[in-house]
Amino acid sequence: MPRRTRRTAVPTPMGDSTRCVHAGARPPGSTALSPPIYQTATFRLPSVAAGARYSDSVAPGELYTRWGNPTLKRLESALSELEGGEAAIVTSSGMAAATVAILTGLKEGDHVVGGRAAYAGVLEIEMELLPRFGIEATLVENADVESFRRALRPNTKLILVETPANPTLAVTDLAGVVKLAQRYRIRTTADNTFATPINQRPLSLGIDSVFHSMTKALAGHSDVSAGAVVGSEAFIRRAWHTLKLLGPVLNPFDGWLVLRGLRTLSLRVRRQNENAMAIARFLSKHPGVSRVHYPGLPSHAGHRVARRQMSGFGGLLSFELKGGLKAGTRLVESVKLVTLAVSLGGVETLIQHPASMTHTMIPKRDREEAGITDGQIRLSCGIEDARDLIADLDQALGKAARR
Repeated sequence: MPRRTRRTAVPTPMGDSTRCVHAGARPPGSTALSPPIYQTATFRLPSVAAGARYSDSVAPGELYTRWGNPTLKRLESALSELEGGEAAIVTSSGMAAATVAILTGLKEGDHVVGGRAAYAGVLEIEMELLPRFGIEATLVENADVESFRRALRPNTKLILVETPANPTLAVTDLAGVVKLAQRYRIRTTADNTFATPINQRPLSLGIDSVFHSMTKALAGHSDVSAGAVVGSEAFIRRAWHTLKLLGPVLNPFDGWLVLRGLRTLSLRVRRQNENAMAIARFLSKHPGVSRVHYPGLPSHAGHRVARRQMSGFGGLLSFELKGGLKAGTRLVESVKLVTLAVSLGGVETLIQHPASMTHTMIPKRDREEAGITDGQIRLSCGIEDARDLIADLDQALGKAARR
């Protein structure tokens, strides 16, 4: 009788909620469910030899918190696991993360290509900060990979993408950008703040590194400022040196707050996805709205690409009012349940008017070229009941029209 071969069971990949709860290795021997907070600037060393050894290593965990900290190490481990990267570093803000991710590897004489629609602070890095170091940047249409190709130069060293983009929700074909960059051996980095690793994982599509404003959805409760960069071990090693010199260290307690927020990330993001879809459908039928930008709608120009590279369409959407600038300001000042505030990704729904708030420093012509109109409204959906949010937006739209 033939001997039966025993088959080895193939482990089933863990779901997002499971990974969010358990991401980040628990220290050996620890029985604490909640990670300890190492609220210290420096650490006692057993000998001068240990000090020399730590000083020669990359991101030591227990030497000096600007270099590394056990609480932050646990957060970095969780982030690299969620994004599918080899390593991560955390920073004191999303802008710090963007600065480190962009500057690492660049030098005088280099050239950067980025999407025209992006977070205003990142645009300022490209157009104001980089030129001070002799680095040029060219902004192109986010949704057109061919526009990235046309902008390339022999000295192009970085392609920077944000998808979905802020605040237009334009979608960039990540696989297309990766193919282009690999052909010319150009580094790529992506701002994955809007999508989060629950909805999109650019590293799995070949993007070299991602950065986040963890202030937003990753922390999720509008009570912390933090950022992160995730990528290969080799890139994060170089990025750590940039971080060490610039010094935007994340406070260990804030790192602990982000760790706590990560545990519910999947639940929160999925609820925000649902709310955004319901609100987008409501707005698309409202007589006071001329256009709705949300990748989940079949009418969105990037819908097919978004379906291919995203597992969820996110909690952010924008829409354009027929009344232009004045209607936009009236609307955001008429909401009651929704909160007029910048930022995004928290448990509460936030609304803002880019043309009169966050993008006022950008000339109108440049704003319009990026797809940011005077009547455009950006909405960050929280986890409230969708019907309550829709009722509030309906009454605000009515007030904006009557005035």
